[in-house]
Amino acid sequence: MRIKLLLSAIFLTISIFAFSSEGDTSTVYVFAIDEEIGPPVVRKMNNAFEEAKKVNADLFLIHMNTYGGLVVSADTIRSRIIKEDIPIVVFIDNNAASAGALISIACDSIYMVPGANIGAATVVNQTAEAMPDKYQSYMRSTMRSTAEVSGRNPQIAEAMVDEDIYIKDISDSGKVLTFTTSEAIANNFCEAELNSLDEVAQRYGFKNYVIIKQELKTTDHIIGWLISPYIHGLLIMIIMGGIYFEMQSPGFGVPSLAAITAAIMYFAPLYIEGLAENWEIIIFVIGILLILLEVFLIPGFGIAGVAGIIMVTVGLILSLLYNVALDFSQVTYTAIMEAVFVVMIAVMGSIVLTFFAVKHVFYSSKYGMSLANEMKSAKGFTSTEKDLSIMINKEGTAATILRPSGRVYIDGVKYDAICKQSYIDKGVEIRIIDFVNGQLIVELK
Repeated sequence: MRIKLLLSAIFLTISIFAFSSEGDTSTVYVFAIDEEIGPPVVRKMNNAFEEAKKVNADLFLIHMNTYGGLVVSADTIRSRIIKEDIPIVVFIDNNAASAGALISIACDSIYMVPGANIGAATVVNQTAEAMPDKYQSYMRSTMRSTAEVSGRNPQIAEAMVDEDIYIKDISDSGKVLTFTTSEAIANNFCEAELNSLDEVAQRYGFKNYVIIKQELKTTDHIIGWLISPYIHGLLIMIIMGGIYFEMQSPGFGVPSLAAITAAIMYFAPLYIEGLAENWEIIIFVIGILLILLEVFLIPGFGIAGVAGIIMVTVGLILSLLYNVALDFSQVTYTAIMEAVFVVMIAVMGSIVLTFFAVKHVFYSSKYGMSLANEMKSAKGFTSTEKDLSIMINKEGTAATILRPSGRVYIDGVKYDAICKQSYIDKGVEIRIIDFVNGQLIVELK
């Protein structure tokens, strides 16, 4: 009887264990790489790993379809993959070229859809031209070491970079190696040919599982919107327009606030995405400070003002380039010209819009920025031109800075004036040479 009870207890325990095992639900976290690999992908990857840890994911699945990207970004992702404790697999849904191949090889398992490709990891610039050998050497070494860590053939991984490597029946000399799905399986660079994320989870051994895909937050969408070329152009126009109005009427008002806000909206997303570096932002800020120095402290518009405008422009351009620190070796002439084009078009647009705003908005009674009433002679108003004509050749002093407009003292009375030169400092002696529309035209005495 006791033996019977013991056997029943053992059977019940096994049944409960089996039932609970079948009831356990595994979590598969999916991170998609379906764009050019660069700093934005690195940031999203870091967020993905943090989210995977929060949900206690049992498997981290990279859903990949990319033609490559920046080596430095791919290497950052590769290093993170190697250091993570969670199992990481990649599902190549068509392409894993160049930087994508490096990331794939770092994963614990590789799965590919029919007709997919992996390889072609030669380092190239943005015009698809091969970079000098020092870059290829680094990539060859990185591919070898990554393959060694993941238990794959390092020579095959190196052949994906170096066209001179010959491997019998695998790689011909003079051709960079790229595997199809079946070739990758035959050479241990792919575990199986699969068709969906569900098949990957089942292949990995999960029966009951839930798939959680990374969902971009509102801030991610906003950042993506702000770093688009069109928004870049609009923000640059606001920055330049604000600077122009600030130079015309020194002080802190709406133009200054608009320029500062636009500058923050321009640089902040680029900095968060890892595109704009500290020193590029510093160049821009120094340029702004030089312009302010010219406006408020230094008479005229000379070296400080010109240098400031140049530094502001250079800072805006550099922030659009995919350089690493001071290394511009992977930045092509085409990329530089594209950045210059975006900034210059925006600058020209700001000039046109500024001219329109000055002519049709600020001096228009329709928008409430100028006097709406007409002072007609029938109502008793008379022109001051006859009175001003007698002031020609009189002398006085500048009551304010004239840049070129301002106010002057003539016989102790203040008058609106425009200087013939581009700038006259406050307190400087002046002479009246003409008048127009109720304003005196003055020059240095």
